[in-house]
Amino acid sequence: MTHNTPGEPRATTVPVTPNSHIAPQDPSGKTFFGQPRMLSHLFSVEMWERFSFYGMQGLVLYYMYYAVTDGGLGIPENVAVGIVGAYGGSVYLSSILGAWVADRLLGSERTMFYSALLIMAGHISLALIPNVVGLAIGLICIAIGSGGLKTTCVDMVGHLYEREDPRRDAGFSLYYMGVNIGGLAGPLLTGAAWNAWGFHFGFGLAAIGMAIGLILYTRARRKLPQSMHHVPNPLPRSEYGKWIAIALAAVAIIIVAALLGLLNAANLANVITVVVIVAAVAIFALLLRDKDLSSDEHSRVMSFIPMFIATAAFFALFQQQFTVIAIYADTRLNLNLFGWEMPPSWVQSINPVFIILLAPVFAAVWTKLGRRQPTTPVKFGLALLLIGAAFLTFLPMVGHVSVPLLWIALILLIATLGELMLSPVGLSLTTKLAPNKYPAQMVALNNLAVSLGTTLSGVLAVYYTTDTEGTYFGTLGIITAVLGIVLLLLAKPITRLMRGVR
Repeated sequence: MTHNTPGEPRATTVPVTPNSHIAPQDPSGKTFFGQPRMLSHLFSVEMWERFSFYGMQGLVLYYMYYAVTDGGLGIPENVAVGIVGAYGGSVYLSSILGAWVADRLLGSERTMFYSALLIMAGHISLALIPNVVGLAIGLICIAIGSGGLKTTCVDMVGHLYEREDPRRDAGFSLYYMGVNIGGLAGPLLTGAAWNAWGFHFGFGLAAIGMAIGLILYTRARRKLPQSMHHVPNPLPRSEYGKWIAIALAAVAIIIVAALLGLLNAANLANVITVVVIVAAVAIFALLLRDKDLSSDEHSRVMSFIPMFIATAAFFALFQQQFTVIAIYADTRLNLNLFGWEMPPSWVQSINPVFIILLAPVFAAVWTKLGRRQPTTPVKFGLALLLIGAAFLTFLPMVGHVSVPLLWIALILLIATLGELMLSPVGLSLTTKLAPNKYPAQMVALNNLAVSLGTTLSGVLAVYYTTDTEGTYFGTLGIITAVLGIVLLLLAKPITRLMRGVR
């Protein structure tokens, strides 16, 4: 397949029905673990993007709260965890912008490509620009770029399958395994670089990883199906001026709020929480009020509301591996391995190890069961029970001076089982429930749920101390497990609302 401009395919407005397109079969008949061959290219770019993203995220909290004499910025710990939560939430919040650009301006493929370039620029900023200036520029670029890439890459994977293709959940599980190969290698290598040469070398390695991903993806762009360059709902040129004015006004409001002290590092997580909730309500209202949607499409959007709440609740706990669990690793774990002190950031590679080992097992099970597998609401309910159990597993170690590394591995194993029940399945679900008119917006809603949970992980982390450890883990674990039971009880009516989607 050739495109209009070498290396820069032009977006097309030729009608394509999202979710019903199948990528052309590879002429050689080759597949990627039984999935469409094109999945391997998206697997690769997301793997390298996650290498850079998690490699950086493994260091950034420590970079903020470590003393200046230790190479850090000396930011108070409670402020640092709030910033990490707000930053993580902003990544998913910016998926709205990425989805809008993909649906109305550039199409998913070009939006993803430009987002990857922005991510690389952010890592370079963290590596080369010192102090808070480099931190701010880097986190803003990575947050916006990652939001654009997350939404569009998932939408592109969805284009490889028919809506009812039974391989769909298995394909997303394999894609999710690629995410976690990068998530495994990133913290290990950047953590080793930090340990040997300092924080900025670790950030530089993350930039190199993103560059490798871009180079490999650029070579594969011509092989992608034309539907990935399609703009589903093109913005009329007469409206360009209005949206440029809206964008400039939004930037001006943020700048003024920062200058007046209304927006600062201490309250950033709370502000992002409110913004995410407002944005989610606005998108649900947009979809449900659109008269062009069929009754089935409206019902499917309604069915996603409880799934949105469940996703937010799950990630409010799960994403604490970058806030509370990161601090726990630095202050409570015995990191001594045969006389060598392991970097605390390496703990963040435990979860990806389990994902890599277990994702193929889950993919095989879903494929084997086919239409007999549990419905998505049941999977989500089980995920909430598991993440609640993971937090309750902290309780036996309350009061211990030095917690064994294997204990945190057990906790993260339980959490990972929940993640595999919810996260890749949720990605697949959004592409199945998505109205034809808004394919990327539904992916954005899923990302907003993760955004809300991630931001709450920073808000909640402020209340964690060694003295409140038992109350903290016990309360959150019980509340989340109860939510899981409620979702299991509501599974059948939610499935009926999904109108044939399981």
